Amino acid sequence: MIRIGTLLIFFLVLTARATFAQSDMLSLNLSQAESLFLKNNFDLLASNYDVDKAKAEIITAKLFENPTLEYENLFYNHETKKFLQTSYAHGQYAGSISQLFKLAGKRNKNIKLAQTGVKRAEYEYFDLMRTLKFELVNTFYKTYFSAQSVKVYQEQISSTDQLLKAYDLQLKMGNVAAKDMIRIKSLLINLKAEQAGLLNELEDNYKDLKLLCGLNAATSIDLVLDQTDLKSPSLDKIPYHSLLDSARANRADLKLAKTDLLYNERNLKLQKAMAIPDIEVGLSYDLKGNYPEKYTGLGIKIPIPLFSRNQGEIKKAQIGLAAADVTIRKQETLLENEVFNTYKTALRNEKLYSEIDPAFTNDFNTLISALIKNFKARNISLIEFLDLYDAYKENTLQLNKLQFERMSTRAELNYVTGSNIF
Repeated sequence: MIRIGTLLIFFLVLTARATFAQSDMLSLNLSQAESLFLKNNFDLLASNYDVDKAKAEIITAKLFENPTLEYENLFYNHETKKFLQTSYAHGQYAGSISQLFKLAGKRNKNIKLAQTGVKRAEYEYFDLMRTLKFELVNTFYKTYFSAQSVKVYQEQISSTDQLLKAYDLQLKMGNVAAKDMIRIKSLLINLKAEQAGLLNELEDNYKDLKLLCGLNAATSIDLVLDQTDLKSPSLDKIPYHSLLDSARANRADLKLAKTDLLYNERNLKLQKAMAIPDIEVGLSYDLKGNYPEKYTGLGIKIPIPLFSRNQGEIKKAQIGLAAADVTIRKQETLLENEVFNTYKTALRNEKLYSEIDPAFTNDFNTLISALIKNFKARNISLIEFLDLYDAYKENTLQLNKLQFERMSTRAELNYVTGSNIF
């Protein structure tokens, strides 16, 4: 009975482990990865808080100055030897209340400046999203095609290992030369070494992908590529000027530069307004310290702009305006160069990809299967087999690299135009 219970517990533990392992494997396509990215990316979340902070500046700008209340009381009367007397006969107190009024539209100018600050923060957020999204898509494709290359190595390692075992048996029977065994062992070692290097790179890619999507480090990811992505509209049907117009209309960094110019324009207006003094109006009451007693007074206070007329801040705002104008021109030039360069690179990759016969990969896979059979039948030599085998590996790896570069440049076109063309 105890033995049956032990076996049952053991079975339940194995089932729980299997369930946990299965739940920890995440099948992920590009659309799902983008959803996780928008929801969980830490840099985006932090940048969104900056937008909220900028919106709080509008609340501050809309507030009026607080009134100032002042009160003074007789502390000690040496005649009556009493403290803090307020009676008319023996006490004395005075009080006043004042309010500062900002002139030259300073409050409205501050509000407009804060509203422009919100726009700046929003464009910074969207530009960060644009950059990180490109990194996400590029990393997704790089990881996917690297994983496909790892599979190629794994298939070759498995078949070479079987070949080695068969040769080892033939060597013991004296049917093959020892030098052939050494060549096969050397091939197996090289394949494993190359696969290890690719696996190290693949793990780094998975790490970057998990960080971008906010996934747990222990999560195993199985990337799924939608084949319709590979068959998206041909690039040569999209004119260059259309891409350039899209970039000028949608690039968040260009909008940010233009908003920065507007921010500096409004800041200059504010700083010029700050040179105009504000007025403080006050109402006061004094019991016996003024003439006549029970004095009530109305006062106005205004600083005389004799020395400080906010010259330094005005100069800084003018310099900021000039710098913002230069930044816009730089950003426009950078945008044009990025779109042009990426478009040319994408066209070149598209042309190279279109020249590949779709049936070539299947034909090559059929050829390599026939090659292995012919080698086992000793219709070809070991050297011929190894050369063709290496050509098969290089062909497959090159196709994976070419497909990655094609999809990467398409993602970069989305990035430089600030739109979802592909």
